[in-house]
Amino acid sequence: MITKKLSEVPITSPKGYAGVKKQVLIGPGDGSGEIVMRYFTLAPGGASPYHTHPWPHLVKVEVGTGVTVDEDGNESPIQAGDYVYVNDDEKHQFKNTGEGTFEFMCIVPRRGEA
Repeated sequence: MITKKLSEVPITSPKGYAGVKKQVLIGPGDGSGEIVMRYFTLAPGGASPYHTHPWPHLVKVEVGTGVTVDEDGNESPIQAGDYVYVNDDEKHQFKNTGEGTFEFMCIVPRRGEA
């Protein structure tokens, strides 16, 4: 069994993700061969790329307010306490629309973590 604190997990800044910081909470380095739990922090105005990929996401919003952008470009507001499911190959984006940070946990299959 592995237990960690968010404050102890290294932070990276993924390429192509303006104003975004990423932490791999539990992943292959911990022996998890099937699933990866990640934590993203978006600065005010920050956003993930508008993209698709062949794996799903399970998302729980932890802090702040933002929007999801669907494959038709529609924006839906989300806030702390909300959950989001993004299906395989579904075009999507997360944007911070608030004045503070927008933070969410994201769980993907191992193949979704580069």
